[in-house]
Amino acid sequence: MHDELKEEEIVNKVGGRFKLSTLIQKRLVQLNRGSRPLVDSKPNQDKMSIVLQEILQDKIKLDTSNEVAIIAPAIFESPEIDSDDL
Repeated sequence: MHDELKEEEIVNKVGGRFKLSTLIQKRLVQLNRGSRPLVDSKPNQDKMSIVLQEILQDKIKLDTSNEVAIIAPAIFESPEIDSDDL
């Protein structure tokens, strides 16, 4: 068993055990279908460890429709445009 699952931090981060279970299951399906990990991973690292690290590093969450939402880092946000700069 993964030690991360024994900690309340990960449960609280997601909003409960049911949501955690749902998020893990859905993200594992995505990884098994070929999605790339959002965290640094080692060759042959088990996918459950990858998913747990993605959650702990705030890379994924459940959206309002209980689907996996990838949280984009700030570098992907569009910059503010000031009309004076145009």
